[in-house]
Amino acid sequence: MPQLNPHPWFMILLFSWVMFITILPKKVMKFSFNNEPTSKSAEKPKPESWNWPWS
Repeated sequence: MPQLNPHPWFMILLFSWVMFITILPKKVMKFSFNNEPTSKSAEKPKPESWNWPWS
């Protein structure tokens, strides 16, 4: 029964888990988000009123 022989697939499994555990988290953590959260104490800008020329 060849599926019980671990030689062909064990190294592939081991290498893929090494990739998932060591390399990919570093790449994911380097990702920077465009919309970083702001603190609640940040001052909101006042909206400016529009100038309607016909009123």
